[in-house]
Amino acid sequence: MKQTLRNKINKRKIFYLLVLAFVFSIFIALAYINVQLKKQNALLNIYLSPIEFNPGEYPIIENGISPQISAQGAIVIDRGSQVPLYEKNSTLRFPPASTTKIMTALVALEHYNPGDILTIYKKDPEGVDLGFIVGEQLTFENLVYAMMLPSSNDATFAVAGNYPGGEAAFVEKMNEKATELNLTNTYFEEPVGLLDEKDYSTPLDLARLTTIALKNAEFAKIVSTKEKTITNIAGKTYKLESLNILLGTRGVNGVKTGFTEGAGQVLVTSKKLENERELIFVVMQSLDRFGDTELLLNYLEGINFLSIRE
Repeated sequence: MKQTLRNKINKRKIFYLLVLAFVFSIFIALAYINVQLKKQNALLNIYLSPIEFNPGEYPIIENGISPQISAQGAIVIDRGSQVPLYEKNSTLRFPPASTTKIMTALVALEHYNPGDILTIYKKDPEGVDLGFIVGEQLTFENLVYAMMLPSSNDATFAVAGNYPGGEAAFVEKMNEKATELNLTNTYFEEPVGLLDEKDYSTPLDLARLTTIALKNAEFAKIVSTKEKTITNIAGKTYKLESLNILLGTRGVNGVKTGFTEGAGQVLVTSKKLENERELIFVVMQSLDRFGDTELLLNYLEGINFLSIRE
């Protein structure tokens, strides 16, 4: 009798343990599925921004050997279809450094006219020093070239500081623009990209931002320029040179470099293909931004476009 009762109790315990094990395994499975769905949704967000794309041709890579790059985060997308062709930690947040100025330029180009006269109102001891002095005046067009080619912080602060409401209002507009473009993992504390502990973006967000910025003809013209001489209102001239050493080689036609100690080397690159398609490359937290981008350029030599018939 006692033995029978003990057996029943043991069987009941085993039953409960099996039920608990089953419930736990279901929980683990659901948690795993949730993580995978979040990863997929992060990449699928690329289609949710207001970007036009052509579904008629789909890019494919014939060379299946992915390059080993030093960058901690990277992505390559086809600008037309928005299809990712390569990615490494593409949705992780990194400090964008001076690639922040892509957004700065986009917001500024939507507000200022080329001939608007702006005033240098502060100097940045950490940035590239072109020799601007406080109180000096230049046209917006000349300042945006100084901002994007040699990456002048003084020019950038002038562009932001002369905005209605000043620098704080300009940065607020930058973040509003990021929200408008569905850049959900991007935030700017200031217009230059010096605050590594506060500014952040992802390779995916930077690629999407660049895709939209390049639709602005003036932006595309500026970032494709290797050298330019500008003049201030008083007649003093400055010679500007792009920091992007890949510009003008292998179809590279833009866009922006970045570097701080915390961000490491950052580079956003656009490349025009022979069939007029365009690729966007982003490398973040790199030890060799140009070398990494060269490896990705080599990898993408094997790209073809598959026609999609309805």
